[in-house]
Amino acid sequence: MSESRKPALPRPVKNLNANWAAGSDGEDGTFQVMIVTNDDEHYTVAPSPAAVTALIALSKANTVLLWDAQNRSLIAANVVGTWIVPAGLARARVDLVDD
Repeated sequence: MSESRKPALPRPVKNLNANWAAGSDGEDGTFQVMIVTNDDEHYTVAPSPAAVTALIALSKANTVLLWDAQNRSLIAANVVGTWIVPAGLARARVDLVDD
């Protein structure tokens, strides 16, 4: 009988880095975001400029960010109220770097 594997749990985000490449004049350009979890795993996503705006706003708010690598989902906890007590967790550091 095979042992069932538990799905990976979402990991707290330690760093969030955003790179932007300019598009043609009048275009938005493209973003790449690197998510570094507390176990030092690195994940790269390419959200839309509008999604990056929301992502930066959430990262600067008093939230706890978790990355669910299996579902490629970023969870912003504690947007209102306290769902996750950040004992031992630090807010994600946000680095914005232009290409």
